[in-house]
Amino acid sequence: MTRPTRKPARPYFSSGPCAKPPGWSLDKLRTDGLGRSHRSAHNKARLAHCIALMREVLDLPDSHRIGIVPGSDTGAFEMAMWTMLGQRPVTAMGWESFGKDWVKDVADELKLESNLVTADYGELPDLDAVDWSHDVLFTWNGTTSGVKVPNGDWIADDREGLAFADSTSAVFAMRIPWDKVDVATFSWQKVLGGEAAHGVLILGPRAVERLESYTPDRALPKLFRMTKGGKLNEGIFTGATINTPSMLCVEDAIHSLEWAKSVGGLDGMIARAEANAAAVNRMVEERDWLHHLCKDPALRSVTGVCLTADASPDQVKAMVKLLEDEGIAYDFGAYRDAPAGFRIWCGSTVDTADIEALGPWLDWAYGETK
Repeated sequence: MTRPTRKPARPYFSSGPCAKPPGWSLDKLRTDGLGRSHRSAHNKARLAHCIALMREVLDLPDSHRIGIVPGSDTGAFEMAMWTMLGQRPVTAMGWESFGKDWVKDVADELKLESNLVTADYGELPDLDAVDWSHDVLFTWNGTTSGVKVPNGDWIADDREGLAFADSTSAVFAMRIPWDKVDVATFSWQKVLGGEAAHGVLILGPRAVERLESYTPDRALPKLFRMTKGGKLNEGIFTGATINTPSMLCVEDAIHSLEWAKSVGGLDGMIARAEANAAAVNRMVEERDWLHHLCKDPALRSVTGVCLTADASPDQVKAMVKLLEDEGIAYDFGAYRDAPAGFRIWCGSTVDTADIEALGPWLDWAYGETK
């Protein structure tokens, strides 16, 4: 590699897992509902509109319900776990940090009869060996490992258990086969580039059946309760949230969803993420010192792409700090438990030109720290 004699041209903006859509402006958000009750007719209509837009952009069938819940993706997924698990054995699968959190919840907190399946960062376990008489918990896409499940073919059509998919960095950038998923969760701050703190819970008909036919033998806080009198509380899935949401965050999500429609809806969003991931692939191919953490191209994430380098952990940290000090890339070091390297956010709100502009800067930082 030839060390650059001067710093490369700067990207238009640094990418990150909360990157706003191009052209985003606070002035473009509706603010007439701010300071009003979320129970008002106006704000209930805005919440319902947000849910309708999510359904439209995700191509979600009418058989599946969508609810806005507290606690970001973590709150949504734990809400599902605490209310539905326990009727049958559980297989909890973890191949990155958040999936391993669900493994810990099942084994140490819920203390359920369980089969705990893990894999190293950058790898997947044998998906074909999953026992679908169990409820199965997994992460569709791992932002800390750069690994995604290849598709939904491994999920049994005649499954007895429920399929719980933590999909927070997959939805809007990957096509989810909704007939294969009984519970899915995500949050606005990933592929939509929205604000944090709110989660989205998607329930298929088999999940609703579980909620209405099974009562777990454990205390449930108010924020987790989805049934009344043994029936699903449908209000949660039409905009009557369990607790008070931020209407500013709701308007921000609506703005992002409207932008998603303007770039071609789900197909357009997927194409943008795939173009960004392809730009990273080219970056790796052009540098003999840069590598994908996930070796199998079929399993590589197109949103949270994780790379390693022929460099010591200290050198990698120095590179990350150099680029942050230059205002080029923020928070793009590998997750603390993962092998030393870089995480490049390639979600749909990022422009491919900005991914391409990062390559020469990586060369510069590598040369400076070498």
